[in-house]
Amino acid sequence: MMRRGLAQLGTVLCSIPGIAFAQPDTMGMMGGTLGPYAMMQDGSGTAWQPASTPMQGLMWASGGWTGMVHGYADLVYDRQSGPRGDTTVFSESMVMAMAQHSAGAGTITFKSMLSLDPAMGPAGYPLLLQTGETANGTTGLVDRQHPHNLFMEMAGVYALPTGGASSVFVYLGYPGEPALGPVTFMHRLSGADSPAAPISHHWLDSTHITFGVATAGLVQGPVKIEASAFNGREPDQHRWGYQPLRLDSWSGRITLNPQRDWSLQVSYGALHSPEQLMPAVNQQRLTASTTYNHRFALCTWQTTLAWGRNRDRPGHVLDAVLFESALVLPRDTVFARAEAVHKDDLAPPSSQVARVGEITLGYVHQIPIARHVALGAGLQATVDFVPAALQPAYRASEPTGVMPFVRIAIR
Repeated sequence: MMRRGLAQLGTVLCSIPGIAFAQPDTMGMMGGTLGPYAMMQDGSGTAWQPASTPMQGLMWASGGWTGMVHGYADLVYDRQSGPRGDTTVFSESMVMAMAQHSAGAGTITFKSMLSLDPAMGPAGYPLLLQTGETANGTTGLVDRQHPHNLFMEMAGVYALPTGGASSVFVYLGYPGEPALGPVTFMHRLSGADSPAAPISHHWLDSTHITFGVATAGLVQGPVKIEASAFNGREPDQHRWGYQPLRLDSWSGRITLNPQRDWSLQVSYGALHSPEQLMPAVNQQRLTASTTYNHRFALCTWQTTLAWGRNRDRPGHVLDAVLFESALVLPRDTVFARAEAVHKDDLAPPSSQVARVGEITLGYVHQIPIARHVALGAGLQATVDFVPAALQPAYRASEPTGVMPFVRIAIR
């Protein structure tokens, strides 16, 4: 019933006159990195997304190798309201390259992901209600989003088919992404066009840059079961280099892709001393998410619903819920995000738990300038919701943010 209703609504939206363009090229030269399935099912790290998700990028083949490159660079004007906000211009970027080759009875895939985000400085960019990590090693970032590291992923995967639609695999990354949470926000089609990170990031997918990951798993048709040993510590303020390699934490994830349009996962992680500023605090993280993706003749519609729970020991039990959706046409994307999060670090040194929320709406228009290269312009507007106890600090019950941006993308 729900699937039929979503499909009918998408058909109506995708047939609106004046916004239809030819569907972009989504060649599928590579195979799945973890087994005998189409590469479109692969998300970030070893996470899965719906198999109907379009895989856009520059594909290549040479000497038995196949590969893909995609990425983007954004220039963003950021204005966050009130005394805890700020106004600035920043640039964020990401480029990802993959290469795959047969190796014995299986396949080996190399993955690399780089970013020039460290150039914006260790304090990142203003983002109301965001928390996590540090810019100076002594105080936490509050109402700001930290930059990503230069090296976001340097990993290898070996997958060995075991008959039919089954396989076993090993993933090693330094850095890499353990089996914990949904596909990372910058790789989810439902959230990839937003220039800002979700405020629920540290409840769902903050382990996507982990300096030391070893994952083993098996694929049996639509089911994937995997477990990771990894470095539980978040990256510190030194974003240009590598961090010490440790395997002091663990996680497990079960993913089910019952149909081409659906992907569901549940995962659990025991993180040893994840925060640099609170080394005596360990964390247990539980996540669950579902992503629905449907491709129409002229567009793609993807929606993600995710929940995460962080249990700090010692500390609080904190929950987060995220809903995001994007309607993607070849040249236009309309996206939305809604979040509700319990946080205890918005008013340091107090550890008072506050339930905050955020609603974001955005649009981006892209113009092809070369094959697989597009120039885009977009706008994102956000309304935040804070409880009465925090309103004096923000001088509003509903502070706001706006981010016009321009982008160049390989897709």
